[in-house]
Amino acid sequence: MRISDFDYVLPEEAIAQTPTEPRDASRLLVATTLTDHRFSDLPSLLDPGDLLVVNDTRVRAARLHGHKQGTGGAVELLLLERRGERWTAMVRPARRLRAGSVVEAGPIRAQLESDPKDGIVTVTLDAPGDIEAAVASAGRVPLPPYITTELADPERYQTVYASVPGSAAAPTAGLHFTPGLLERLSTAGIDRASVELRVGLATFRPISTDDVSEHQMHEEWIEVPQATVDAIGATKGRGGKVVAVGTTVVRALETAALSGRLEATSGPTDLFITPGFRFRVVDRLITNFHMPRSSLVVMVAAFMGPRWRRTYEIALEREYRFLSFGDAMLADREEAT
Repeated sequence: MRISDFDYVLPEEAIAQTPTEPRDASRLLVATTLTDHRFSDLPSLLDPGDLLVVNDTRVRAARLHGHKQGTGGAVELLLLERRGERWTAMVRPARRLRAGSVVEAGPIRAQLESDPKDGIVTVTLDAPGDIEAAVASAGRVPLPPYITTELADPERYQTVYASVPGSAAAPTAGLHFTPGLLERLSTAGIDRASVELRVGLATFRPISTDDVSEHQMHEEWIEVPQATVDAIGATKGRGGKVVAVGTTVVRALETAALSGRLEATSGPTDLFITPGFRFRVVDRLITNFHMPRSSLVVMVAAFMGPRWRRTYEIALEREYRFLSFGDAMLADREEAT
């Protein structure tokens, strides 16, 4: 597979710069019928007995603006993942920094423990009091680089069910839900379960290899609790469908089922889902429209089969809004159609 197989022309004007208000007023394209809906129509598009699985991660205020100790040069750190006392971060400009360099960002002192490699470093953070509280105070919620408009309310880049901070980007398919919509889904007999995938470099880093199989996914931390495993088992047992809200949920659930049996799982995943992958858990997918030549489009192609391309063409023709603050689609797994 060549990366060009997953390319398409994305006009700049199709990239949503601001979120739709209210959240569930965004558009929803049903891929099997190519019919147009509003996201608020979701209860009528799913069946009683289905199970929504959401990623309840919360976006950390992970963007730190600081200065290099000694020279005063401006430095930006984007915290990607915490492992004990050490953090993985993207740094700009990387050429000015080496292992041992110190960046001061408000009350936070960040020391590089490694030389930058492809803009990625390992750092230790020190601050008075709790470090997570210091990051929350000094940092800013990071928006994707293609969004040029600042949010008046940073909570708009969080899902309404976001829980523990840990991600460097939002699981954007979940941004369309409102408390009222979740209540209507429950009333319609559609249950909800959760997983955690801490969104990091693997989700948003572009594929740089021509041969897709040579792309190396970075690890992201997942948590698939036993309660979710049990809920999925009950759903399958009654003939219901498992509906993943976003590609991060697909990645978490399918990682937890790689042995052939879905099991409660906690730990890192570097699963890269490409066409030919055998899906064991997810039946339907709610997802936004993704960047061309990305691992997310590759996953969507694996899930939908060749229909993905026509669906994207229709979405562009009908002026759907793309990427993080854009509209969504509801797709069935290829084998289920």
